[in-house]
Amino acid sequence: MDHLIHRLNNSRNVLITTHASPDGDAIGSLLAMNLALQGKHKQITLYNESPIPAVYRFLPRVHSVISHLNSAAPFDTAVVLDCGDLQRVGEAAGIINQIPEIINIDHHITNTRFGTCRLIDVHACACTEILYQLFERMCVPFTRELATCIYTGILTDTGSFRFSNTNRTTFQICENMVACGVDPFQVAQHVYGTYSLGRIKLLNLALDSIEISDNGKVSLMALTRAMLNETGTQPEDTDGMINYARRIQDVKIAVLIQEQMNGSDRSAGQRRPYHVSLRSDGSVDVAAIAEMFGGGGHQSAAGFSIESTLAEIKARILRMTASM
Repeated sequence: MDHLIHRLNNSRNVLITTHASPDGDAIGSLLAMNLALQGKHKQITLYNESPIPAVYRFLPRVHSVISHLNSAAPFDTAVVLDCGDLQRVGEAAGIINQIPEIINIDHHITNTRFGTCRLIDVHACACTEILYQLFERMCVPFTRELATCIYTGILTDTGSFRFSNTNRTTFQICENMVACGVDPFQVAQHVYGTYSLGRIKLLNLALDSIEISDNGKVSLMALTRAMLNETGTQPEDTDGMINYARRIQDVKIAVLIQEQMNGSDRSAGQRRPYHVSLRSDGSVDVAAIAEMFGGGGHQSAAGFSIESTLAEIKARILRMTASM
């Protein structure tokens, strides 16, 4: 950790980024790192290729995030957060890979160990937990803004403290963040409190798409570009929908197959780009399944991207899980 701090201190023009289609931990990490480096005489750029989901737009400095990178030239350092693989940042991965110093901070067990400097803790409940430990070592003051980013990342990546990655440290950090001024009620109101009518209509279509495997152990949910167009919603409106499929009685693995918006229109039955999210009840290692498709993640939460047809993806996953 001290080696990483030394490299951060010596950086001058820093790009901070995280994975595309960001969740609360990714966005919380992105903004927390920005706040921690403020006032240290650095030029800082925040980047994510995807729109920030509306439920996280209350977080401090969120409107500073840009969605396009033209060149690696200005940067001497990139800090890549909550990414098991550099490709998870999206189309700018090639540009970022040209930056001389790449700092990889992550908690995924499938992390590919990319970058010139790494801080990886697979036992951390969230990337924001790792940042909390890092900022303590750096003697960064925990303002209310910074504490809110840390707390939000941990809250969302533990499923409001319901997932198996929740532990004593989780609560200790959150207690400290509340002592720094975080209002848990206000954070929960933003993250879970309100939805647009379009999102509710999209959820209805998503629930209608659920299929259950013959053995009753796998649920599959599909979200297509046509559904988003019909409901006037965006990809960020799908955040959390997989949990409905995961909570079905006797289901061990939930699968959300989401058509990507960056593909061209094609005829029905043609191959299209999809992102597949996997969630487990804890009894199945879905990271191992994701790795078979070139993806990764955690034992209970993982994912991968693929170009295929919806029918082929469903068939492959059902074949792999038929003996459960």
